[in-house]
Amino acid sequence: MSVAPMRRTAAVVDVVVVGGGHSGLAMSHALSQRSVEHIVIERRDVGNAWRTERWDSLRLLTPNWMTRLPGHHYDGDDPDGYMSAGEVVFFLSAYADKIAAPLVTGTTVLQVEPAPGGYRVATDRGDWLCRAVVLASGAFNKPVVPRVAAGVPEGIAQLTTHDYRGPRQLADGGVLVVGASATGLQLAQEIHLSGRPVTLAVGEHVRMPRVYRGRDVQWWMLASGMLDQRIEEMDDRDRARRLPSPQLVGTPERATLDLNALRQQGVAIVGRLVGIRDGKAQFSGSLRNICALADLKLNRLLDGFDAWAETIGLASVVGAVERHAVTQVDPSPRLGLDLKREVRTVVWATGFEPDHSWLGVPVFDRSGRLKHDRGVVDAPGLYVLGLPFLRRRKSSFIHGAEDDVRELASHLLGHLDATRKLQVAIAA
Repeated sequence: MSVAPMRRTAAVVDVVVVGGGHSGLAMSHALSQRSVEHIVIERRDVGNAWRTERWDSLRLLTPNWMTRLPGHHYDGDDPDGYMSAGEVVFFLSAYADKIAAPLVTGTTVLQVEPAPGGYRVATDRGDWLCRAVVLASGAFNKPVVPRVAAGVPEGIAQLTTHDYRGPRQLADGGVLVVGASATGLQLAQEIHLSGRPVTLAVGEHVRMPRVYRGRDVQWWMLASGMLDQRIEEMDDRDRARRLPSPQLVGTPERATLDLNALRQQGVAIVGRLVGIRDGKAQFSGSLRNICALADLKLNRLLDGFDAWAETIGLASVVGAVERHAVTQVDPSPRLGLDLKREVRTVVWATGFEPDHSWLGVPVFDRSGRLKHDRGVVDAPGLYVLGLPFLRRRKSSFIHGAEDDVRELASHLLGHLDATRKLQVAIAA
């Protein structure tokens, strides 16, 4: 269902939700259940990022059986598969129809600013006055490109994972992929299979098998309670929220994709990109140590799964204990690469950050990060959803929205009740 704003200076509603992805729709469901008048503003169509800002072969890193939202879940015939971007769009669109979300599509938010009693949300199709705003525009809006990119010589194409769609975009010749989280590994493999020489620059990373003891690793993380770990339990909250995504890929074969697999296929593995000087890329000499640390953390993770399975009596139900080969590193990893001679394209797989440039409220720290306490922004009536480890380790996952939304919706209702009582008291 689509709703157009009223043709007047500012329409009035209790809550404006910015973003029609899974988090925004889950919040809409919660507000509708509580009879809260609200709208969901989406700049294009439901699930826009999945429609227009993902590479062609992308699939979810979580199996289909985990894909669920409040009152809606995957019901297809491939529970152990991994949704494509198009299938995610279909899932979200079906959910929006099911819950009759009050969508305002094709509408761009220009600014959110304080107003008497709440906020004014200015859009290219009119303004809205509301008592609360939920920021559900996503955590992966702006690609992060390091400053070193300025040193890439002219004539060498540069793409971010926001721009990349497939190898057909790339010129023939060598490709440097910078970043070794899930995205970097997947693109390195895909580009290499297209016949182009690929060098992968590797920094800190999280190694993880696709399947462990016969079960998807996400099953282990969910069943053992790891995905439900709360941010309050973390010693360093900021670091927990900045950890790279695990090296996973969703394929019909449920294959594990790690540096060993890429190395065997012919991808050149080098250390972290630390500089570009006179057209030559310079790589850190710490590759061996970085890989050893990732191997150590992997084994600790698997040890934890084994101990949990033993404690609850699952050890005889799942497969045998497994351990993976250590990451193989060349005895003398390459420390430099002549970009002018060996590379035609650089792909920056160096992460994303949210884009709240339209938020005209002083709620940012010196680094430009949104200040919030588990989704309650540092301004009355302002909330955020969908950020990594917002409240739980699973917060940025589709299935992770339900618990976060339930708690934040309760807080939001408390805010609405308090402001309503205040308005009554003032009027009296």
